[in-house]
Amino acid sequence: MRALIILGLVLLSVTVQGKIFERCELARTLKKLGLDGYKGVSLANWVCLAKWESGYNTEATNYNPGDESTDYGIFQINSRYWCNNGKTPGAVDACHISCSALLQNNIADAVACAKRVVSDPQGIRAWVAWRNHCQNKDVSQYVKGCGV
Repeated sequence: MRALIILGLVLLSVTVQGKIFERCELARTLKKLGLDGYKGVSLANWVCLAKWESGYNTEATNYNPGDESTDYGIFQINSRYWCNNGKTPGAVDACHISCSALLQNNIADAVACAKRVVSDPQGIRAWVAWRNHCQNKDVSQYVKGCGV
Protein backbone atom coordinates (compact mmCIF):
# COMPACT_ATOMS: atom_id res chain seq x y z
CA MET A 1 0.00 0.00 0.00
CA ARG A 2 2.78 2.40 0.93
CA ALA A 3 4.51 1.68 -2.39
CA LEU A 4 1.31 2.59 -4.26
CA ILE A 5 1.05 5.90 -2.41
CA ILE A 6 4.68 6.73 -3.19
CA LEU A 7 4.21 5.74 -6.84
CA GLY A 8 1.09 7.93 -7.00
CA LEU A 9 2.97 10.91 -5.59
CA VAL A 10 5.82 10.40 -8.06
CA LEU A 11 3.38 10.22 -10.99
CA LEU A 12 1.56 13.31 -9.73
CA SER A 13 4.80 15.27 -9.50
CA VAL A 14 5.69 14.26 -13.06
CA THR A 15 2.37 15.51 -14.45
CA VAL A 16 2.63 18.79 -12.54
CA GLN A 17 6.05 19.65 -14.01
CA GLY A 18 4.82 20.20 -17.53
CA LYS A 19 6.92 19.85 -20.62
CA ILE A 20 10.06 21.80 -21.35
CA PHE A 21 10.64 21.55 -25.08
CA GLU A 22 14.03 21.19 -26.66
CA ARG A 23 14.65 24.06 -29.09
CA CYS A 24 14.45 22.00 -32.30
CA GLU A 25 11.54 19.92 -31.02
CA LEU A 26 9.62 23.16 -30.45
CA ALA A 27 10.61 24.52 -33.87
CA ARG A 28 9.30 21.37 -35.58
CA THR A 29 6.09 21.44 -33.51
CA LEU A 30 5.41 25.11 -34.24
CA LYS A 31 6.02 24.53 -37.94
CA LYS A 32 3.61 21.58 -37.94
CA LEU A 33 1.00 23.75 -36.19
CA GLY A 34 1.28 26.43 -38.87
CA LEU A 35 3.25 29.21 -37.18
CA ASP A 36 6.09 29.43 -39.71
CA GLY A 37 5.36 32.66 -41.57
CA TYR A 38 1.98 33.17 -39.87
CA LYS A 39 1.07 36.87 -40.22
CA GLY A 40 4.57 37.40 -41.61
CA VAL A 41 6.36 36.15 -38.47
CA SER A 42 9.18 33.72 -39.10
CA LEU A 43 9.51 30.43 -37.26
CA ALA A 44 12.80 31.67 -35.76
CA ASN A 45 10.98 34.64 -34.22
CA TRP A 46 8.35 32.36 -32.65
CA VAL A 47 11.03 30.11 -31.15
CA CYS A 48 12.93 33.16 -29.88
CA LEU A 49 9.73 34.49 -28.32
CA ALA A 50 9.04 31.17 -26.54
CA LYS A 51 12.64 31.00 -25.29
CA TRP A 52 12.47 34.40 -23.62
CA GLU A 53 8.85 34.22 -22.45
CA SER A 54 8.86 30.76 -20.85
CA GLY A 55 12.18 28.98 -21.43
CA TYR A 56 10.14 26.62 -23.66
CA ASN A 57 8.14 25.51 -20.58
CA THR A 58 4.47 24.68 -21.17
CA GLU A 59 3.56 25.22 -17.51
CA ALA A 60 5.25 28.57 -16.95
CA THR A 61 3.10 31.16 -15.18
CA ASN A 62 3.83 34.70 -14.08
CA TYR A 63 1.55 36.75 -11.85
CA ASN A 64 1.35 40.51 -12.52
CA PRO A 65 0.28 42.20 -9.26
CA GLY A 66 -0.30 45.60 -10.90
CA ASP A 67 -3.36 44.50 -12.87
CA GLU A 68 -3.93 41.18 -11.07
CA SER A 69 -3.44 39.23 -14.30
CA THR A 70 -1.35 36.13 -14.97
CA ASP A 71 0.68 35.06 -18.00
CA TYR A 72 0.29 31.41 -19.00
CA GLY A 73 2.18 28.75 -20.88
CA ILE A 74 4.89 28.57 -23.47
CA PHE A 75 3.96 31.98 -24.94
CA GLN A 76 2.99 33.60 -21.60
CA ILE A 77 -0.46 34.58 -22.82
CA ASN A 78 -2.12 37.07 -20.48
CA SER A 79 -5.39 36.54 -18.62
CA ARG A 80 -6.39 40.22 -18.87
CA TYR A 81 -6.94 40.04 -22.62
CA TRP A 82 -6.66 36.55 -24.03
CA CYS A 83 -7.81 33.74 -21.70
CA ASN A 84 -10.15 33.16 -18.78
CA ASN A 85 -8.71 32.19 -15.40
CA GLY A 86 -11.83 33.19 -13.45
CA LYS A 87 -9.80 35.64 -11.33
CA THR A 88 -8.57 38.56 -13.42
CA PRO A 89 -10.76 41.67 -12.96
CA GLY A 90 -12.15 43.05 -16.23
CA ALA A 91 -10.81 40.18 -18.35
CA VAL A 92 -11.70 40.09 -22.06
CA ASP A 93 -10.93 36.43 -23.03
CA ALA A 94 -10.39 37.19 -26.73
CA CYS A 95 -9.17 33.62 -27.42
CA HIS A 96 -12.31 32.17 -25.80
CA ILE A 97 -10.23 29.67 -23.85
CA SER A 98 -9.52 28.70 -20.27
CA CYS A 99 -6.05 29.83 -19.22
CA SER A 100 -5.38 26.32 -17.89
CA ALA A 101 -5.65 25.03 -21.49
CA LEU A 102 -2.54 27.08 -22.25
CA LEU A 103 -0.54 24.97 -19.76
CA GLN A 104 -0.98 21.66 -21.58
CA ASN A 105 1.96 19.67 -22.96
CA ASN A 106 0.07 19.59 -26.27
CA ILE A 107 0.51 23.21 -27.30
CA ALA A 108 -2.14 23.30 -30.05
CA ASP A 109 -4.45 25.52 -27.95
CA ALA A 110 -1.56 27.83 -27.04
CA VAL A 111 -0.61 28.13 -30.72
CA ALA A 112 -4.22 28.86 -31.70
CA CYS A 113 -4.37 31.65 -29.11
CA ALA A 114 -0.94 33.00 -30.16
CA LYS A 115 -2.31 33.20 -33.71
CA ARG A 116 -5.19 35.26 -32.35
CA VAL A 117 -2.82 37.57 -30.45
CA VAL A 118 -0.54 38.16 -33.45
CA SER A 119 -3.60 38.93 -35.61
CA ASP A 120 -4.24 42.10 -33.61
CA PRO A 121 -2.72 45.40 -34.78
CA GLN A 122 0.28 45.10 -32.43
CA GLY A 123 1.19 41.76 -33.99
CA ILE A 124 4.18 40.06 -32.43
CA ARG A 125 5.06 43.33 -30.70
CA ALA A 126 2.37 42.42 -28.15
CA TRP A 127 5.06 40.32 -26.45
CA VAL A 128 7.53 42.39 -24.40
CA ALA A 129 10.11 39.60 -24.40
CA TRP A 130 10.05 39.52 -28.20
CA ARG A 131 10.61 43.29 -28.35
CA ASN A 132 13.44 43.09 -25.81
CA HIS A 133 15.26 39.98 -27.05
CA CYS A 134 14.27 39.18 -30.64
CA GLN A 135 13.24 42.36 -32.47
CA ASN A 136 15.91 43.61 -34.90
CA LYS A 137 18.19 40.71 -33.96
CA ASP A 138 19.51 37.79 -36.00
CA VAL A 139 17.18 35.08 -34.70
CA SER A 140 18.33 32.40 -37.15
CA GLN A 141 20.18 30.67 -34.31
CA TYR A 142 16.84 29.61 -32.84
CA VAL A 143 16.15 27.22 -35.73
CA LYS A 144 19.72 26.47 -36.79
CA GLY A 145 20.33 22.75 -37.25
CA CYS A 146 16.66 21.89 -36.74
CA GLY A 147 15.92 20.88 -40.31
CA VAL A 148 12.97 23.22 -40.59
